[in-house]
Amino acid sequence: QVQLEESGGGLVQPGGSLRLSCAASGFSASRYAMSWYRQAPGKERELVAAIIDVFTNYADSVKGRFSISRDNLKNTVYLHMNSLKPEDTAVYYCNARRSDSVYWGQGTQVIVSS
Repeated sequence: QVQLEESGGGLVQPGGSLRLSCAASGFSASRYAMSWYRQAPGKERELVAAIIDVFTNYADSVKGRFSISRDNLKNTVYLHMNSLKPEDTAVYYCNARRSDSVYWGQGTQVIVSS
């Protein structure tokens, strides 16, 4: 059974850090393009970061603050978030894509507030 399970979200103060994890099961994430998306209340879902093989790509709003990485042995992808801002508040979703196969996780909530 294919599954993506996100974890690591929570409440953090502005300027703080969080690390999100996306554990994949039922398939080898190393063979997929893995991405993190987020959706804030009242807004469309947007791409935050992606990793394809060893290449990474980031939304302009998070460049220099967020970093995506993968551990193929653990079949897990991470999103390291630093210098968090209130506008980073959203539900963060993990995505896996390869050809016509697309998988989504259930999401993890991140709230940046003092």
